[in-house]
Amino acid sequence: MQQVFSIPKSMKKDFRYTFCPGCDHGVAIRLVAELLDEMNLREKTICSTSIGCSVFLYDFLDVDCVEAPHGRACASATGVKRATPDKFVFTYQGDGDFASIGLAESMHTALRGECVSAICINNTTYGMTGGQLGPTTVMGQITTTSPYGRNREYYGYPIRVAEQIALCDGTAYSARVALDTIPHINQAKQALKKAFEVQLQGLGFGFVEILSSCPTNWHMSPQEAHIRVKEEMMPVFPLGVYKDVTTEKGE
Repeated sequence: MQQVFSIPKSMKKDFRYTFCPGCDHGVAIRLVAELLDEMNLREKTICSTSIGCSVFLYDFLDVDCVEAPHGRACASATGVKRATPDKFVFTYQGDGDFASIGLAESMHTALRGECVSAICINNTTYGMTGGQLGPTTVMGQITTTSPYGRNREYYGYPIRVAEQIALCDGTAYSARVALDTIPHINQAKQALKKAFEVQLQGLGFGFVEILSSCPTNWHMSPQEAHIRVKEEMMPVFPLGVYKDVTTEKGE
């Protein structure tokens, strides 16, 4: 009988859980591990990780990793891929890393059409450093640096990352998914697989934005946090595929 909760080979057998209770990072990393196994990529994978909660990926995945300076994971991945084009290279980043301090590196990696895959966990806050306002903080959201809620006059608007990346000519695939329900988790896995496939096919930059909960900094229970993902985040950041060159080419 199949073991429903078996540990993927790409995950360390002695990992310790380093995320807050209810955090969706663990689910996202589990999906990545499953795909690395199913696509036979483990032995040829190099991951470039960022600064933030995403850095704990080291504690879970048994693959080669490169630690990038804050915001420079896509730049680091570019160097790794160009130096070792036979490797499968992906980044694992938070929204603050990918879309704030690293926005230039992220956008230009997409514009150049680098054959790497990037994963951006969007929880609308800086999770590791205390819950400050980030590039994706939604209007009205209270954070430690926006105690009266985000407003247009002072903070401007949140960035819609998947849509922006889709506008880059070098992007082969851009999608936004969520992890709040089982069907959405299954959709997320398929989106990640597609982002991996376009790299393997040499089509360009693959990108997946994942809407994630952050119960600790949102001051919510895990259940309440997933309700917020659905009711407050999804209307601002609609789920879907924003670019897929394989579909455009009729493949």
